[in-house]
Amino acid sequence: MTARLLTKTHLTALTLAGLVAATPALAHHPMGGMTPTTFMQGLLSGFGHPVIGLDHLAALVGVGLVAARFARGLTLPAFWVVAMAAGVGLHLASLDLPYAEALVALSVVIIGIAATVRTTLPYAAIATLFAVGGAVHGYALGESIIGAESAPLVAYLVGLVVIQTALTTGIAFAARRFTQASLTPSLQLRLAGLAVTVMGTATLILSLHASA
Repeated sequence: MTARLLTKTHLTALTLAGLVAATPALAHHPMGGMTPTTFMQGLLSGFGHPVIGLDHLAALVGVGLVAARFARGLTLPAFWVVAMAAGVGLHLASLDLPYAEALVALSVVIIGIAATVRTTLPYAAIATLFAVGGAVHGYALGESIIGAESAPLVAYLVGLVVIQTALTTGIAFAARRFTQASLTPSLQLRLAGLAVTVMGTATLILSLHASA
């Protein structure tokens, strides 16, 4: 029992550490703001962008935590990833989404709340939340690849899909190991969800202040 509690604590600590490590100074692009020009640069950018971005990383952690509550939870991240790729495509198609950064932060807040509260929302509601949130995040991520050639563009999309699938399903799988047989989330996992909510709220405040 003690070992299990320590493992839960370690998971929460890793979640918090990962979110804190994603500092705002690195929050937009692993290429330092430069558009990728080669396949490898596009791939590395796709791998790195969602990880070093504070809001994007917090969302991925939240998706994994929420997905862990469901018996079919490991299928839920697919809604996020597919919608994220579509969101990138919409940005590349020059669709205008006002207040995109604020919407990204708001989605993090909502996902964090879903991971924090005791009540578990219906599967369909979470799937819809992930689809909408994924599309918004994908739109924001698409900004970094505007103007790139086809090779780095394709590589960027591959990197985004691979890293986000790995993180969300990995976190969901790990969190599932620390839930009770009834799939009720533990206190430690809900605290991790609260950390996601706090991060999203802070980012939302900063976004609204910047746009004011």
